Amino acid sequence: MPQITFYGGVGEIGGNKILIEDSDTRIFFDFGMSFSKRAKYFEEFLKPRTANGIGDFLAMGLIPDIQGIYREDLLSHMGRKPEDPGIDGVFLSHAHADHANYISFLHKDIPIYCGETCKSILDAVNEQSQRSIESEAVDFKPRPLFRCDYRKPPIERSFELFRTGDKIKIGSLEIEPIHVDHSVPGAYGFIIWTSEGPVIYTGDLRLHGAQSHMTRDFIERSTEVKPIAMITEGTRIDAKKTNETEEKVYSDSKRSIEDSKGLCIVDFNFKDVDRFKTFFKIANETQRELVINFKHACFLDNYHNDKKLNVPNSANEGISILKPKVKTGTYNDKEDYTDSYIKDRLGHPNLITANDILKKPSRYMLVLNFWYFNNLIDLNPYGSLYIHSLSEPFNEEMEISFERMMSWLKYFKIDFRQIHCSGHINGEDLTNMIKTIKPKKIFPIHTERPELFNNLGSNVISVKERECYKI
Repeated sequence: MPQITFYGGVGEIGGNKILIEDSDTRIFFDFGMSFSKRAKYFEEFLKPRTANGIGDFLAMGLIPDIQGIYREDLLSHMGRKPEDPGIDGVFLSHAHADHANYISFLHKDIPIYCGETCKSILDAVNEQSQRSIESEAVDFKPRPLFRCDYRKPPIERSFELFRTGDKIKIGSLEIEPIHVDHSVPGAYGFIIWTSEGPVIYTGDLRLHGAQSHMTRDFIERSTEVKPIAMITEGTRIDAKKTNETEEKVYSDSKRSIEDSKGLCIVDFNFKDVDRFKTFFKIANETQRELVINFKHACFLDNYHNDKKLNVPNSANEGISILKPKVKTGTYNDKEDYTDSYIKDRLGHPNLITANDILKKPSRYMLVLNFWYFNNLIDLNPYGSLYIHSLSEPFNEEMEISFERMMSWLKYFKIDFRQIHCSGHINGEDLTNMIKTIKPKKIFPIHTERPELFNNLGSNVISVKERECYKI
């Protein structure tokens, strides 16, 4: 009899790790980082010890202690012997860290299944991220118990790529991926065909985004198969339906930018292709140059290679790349740029500096994330416009960062605007989706308010972490 065990995403937003077993087939759906659990014990200057392999992660309950899923080198630090792979694969719904990052710990012989665009995003993250034990989803460098030779090339994981319409048969399970709309491209929900009938896993999705037709495709197909169970996200189960759309982000942002006489600064998640297209379009229509950084360029260049996304590369007309200062306090000493993702793009003709922006700030729209706000010191942005196109803070750590961000904006007298469209389905749309699909059982995860699902009927299961549910 098939069964489901939830090792993450229970009573929290993110950290999804869902194990579905049927006969001798065992497959995980997502294997993400739990930001809330990690923040409960660790912070910037108190991190899990890499010298202990995954020992700290296991001891503090950040990952499940399951035999046959983890890397041999990480087990050796705990005095444990190598283990043969104990699961048949991991299906990744999308490339957000709370669904994907802890693939970094998994055994090299466990295949990872994901969408083509999802892999492009992982590659972009891998290109510009500093290697750490928690960011080795694409490839990893073994950390043996004693001496490690970091000059050796990393070990690449085995990725199997899929698209909507594919069906992947693994043992007694068959998985049918179907695209959904989310705040990152390459997002999928799944129909998992078990020996007892189909199980639906939504991943993260929405119905108010620019690609809502993809989510409707998923709902239509899910309704057709008459699922025996549905594993659904519920991030915004308590949110009422609003008029938020990507089109509204465009119209409200354009109006604000047209009224601005100085530098315009925007902040959004650069993994969000729809949001990039929105601000790139506004920049063109308002005769401004869109300024990105070298990390953003990694995403653009990987997206550009995925023709169906229709995204320009980082050298495209209308885009400039902001050159950071090096240790000497200058912009021109090439030898001081140590990161390869920067060195590879130093020949681009569209590099600019803060001094270039200072000459005519009204000509530019700068994409600037909070973690790079120290660049404001070089930009002298008094009286500028700042559009925050991200979700508002929803936990204590985010609130602290948000207050710090507002302090910077107040210091420079920058006009703040909150203009955003969530990547998650609202409560009304979610309820209607579930009523349309009519699953026999509902397993709510990826939510801090699972009790609100009880209004949907007696078939809602109160999910507990690490408890096995037979279906």
